[in-house]
Amino acid sequence: HSDADCILITVLTHGKLDLLWAKDTAYTPDRLMSPFTAEKCRTLAEKPKIVFIQACQGDLKDNGVTMTRSVRTDSDRGHAGSVQYKIPENGDFLIMYSSIPHFLSWRDTTNGSWFIQALCEVLRKEAYSTDLLSMLTKVCWKVAYEFQSFTPDEPAMHGKKQVPYLTSMLTRSVQFKKK
Repeated sequence: HSDADCILITVLTHGKLDLLWAKDTAYTPDRLMSPFTAEKCRTLAEKPKIVFIQACQGDLKDNGVTMTRSVRTDSDRGHAGSVQYKIPENGDFLIMYSSIPHFLSWRDTTNGSWFIQALCEVLRKEAYSTDLLSMLTKVCWKVAYEFQSFTPDEPAMHGKKQVPYLTSMLTRSVQFKKK
């Protein structure tokens, strides 16, 4: 990994809270990340380790809330460094789930999952012009505002919403560059 700028892992599967399913077993998302900690994989230390997980995290359904207006705020933080330093073993990970804990992850039977559709669209359009966290915020917005389940014959599944869930331990901004 010494010549790599980052690692990106994408998993599309079935799941429930803290479990993902493979063909023959269930496993925790931690199993995806543990081989790449700074202690176990020094060639990826201080490099972004990005994980996208498309899977349900439960069976709850988000009914959505009707709003009349919304407010948005942004903030930035600086960070000072030193010559000799220690880094956390689990630093520089970013994990994004297609849905929040305990909730379903929706898909369109023709176009695929809402999350992967939005992720691909935003990355395709902005990968080389926008930082990663800004792009992923746009993915959250797209899934939350541009998608809604449409099953009028099944009222319990109709008109439902979804929002992705992002956890970042990144220690710097990530900007993709063409090589």
